[in-house]
Amino acid sequence: MAIGALTPSNTSEAAPELLIEFPDNRLLIDLCGEYDRNLADLEQKLTVQILRRGNQLAILGDATSQKQAEEVLGALYTRLEQGREVEQGDIDRELRMGGTATSPRGGDQLEMFQGGKVEIKTRKKLVEPRTEAQKTYVRALFENELGFGIGPAGTGKTYLAVAVGVNMFINGAVDRIILSRPAVEAGEKLGYLPGDMKDKVDPYMQPLYDALNDFLPSKQLAKLIEEKRIEIAPLAFMRGRTLANAFVVLDEAQNATTMQMKMFLTRLGEGSRMVITGDRTQIDLPRGVPSGLADAERLLKTVPRISFSYFTAKDVVRHPLVAAIIEAYDADTAG
Repeated sequence: MAIGALTPSNTSEAAPELLIEFPDNRLLIDLCGEYDRNLADLEQKLTVQILRRGNQLAILGDATSQKQAEEVLGALYTRLEQGREVEQGDIDRELRMGGTATSPRGGDQLEMFQGGKVEIKTRKKLVEPRTEAQKTYVRALFENELGFGIGPAGTGKTYLAVAVGVNMFINGAVDRIILSRPAVEAGEKLGYLPGDMKDKVDPYMQPLYDALNDFLPSKQLAKLIEEKRIEIAPLAFMRGRTLANAFVVLDEAQNATTMQMKMFLTRLGEGSRMVITGDRTQIDLPRGVPSGLADAERLLKTVPRISFSYFTAKDVVRHPLVAAIIEAYDADTAG
């Protein structure tokens, strides 16, 4: 890929343009996307204009935006050279991380971290953090036996935790995956639910099923659940168990009471990893009942081999409006 700056003859009417050359025209087509939608997305987000000229792209805009676009396009082209696809989320990730998220493949898990690259391989997809906070979080989950992920909805706390769990499971680091969350209603009464116990609790557990379905083929997932090598259960079902050689995730931990949190944390067994995720702004416990997540954060902050990772609205990877909504509510609370 060759890069050079071209200055139009009439600089008073047109801004200087940055010209980038891509040697493989087939990869350039993939880089641009169907109907050039990737270029259009980048143009909108960086307020630049990108023109395609053969195997070159010309970037028009201010110098800072041109540099950003150059870095992102270069990183995405490198990704394509590695045999990987470019999707909408990849563009967002490179923008957030300054075009440094993509790095060469190869190496084992330790080399992956030493080289600065963080990615999680599962059966169905390769999962890559989209923000620096997510990157730090994934590192912490691989490196610590107990990790906390605290922040607003949409920041990937649970999704990445389940991805790490699936990665460790398929690599033989753990024998099973156990996913749990408190069965607390989010502000409304659901009333009587028909069916057996599984039918009653499954609505609460659905987000965990959704994450697993993203990482494992459906038939394999069904078999693993049937064999109880993957379990999804309410927090109350954890009492009395010792969870050895397992990757254990407690989701929506802000809705666990202090006693429930203590009970869950003390289930940690030999060869196991545990992740606690929660959002301190979405507590659905009855008024006056303290959140176990807040107590655990206060009591365990200085304990070795326990990591705490924090997210903000800037780490939201859902629809852009979600971040704006979270910031609006945060500002109102602060005021």
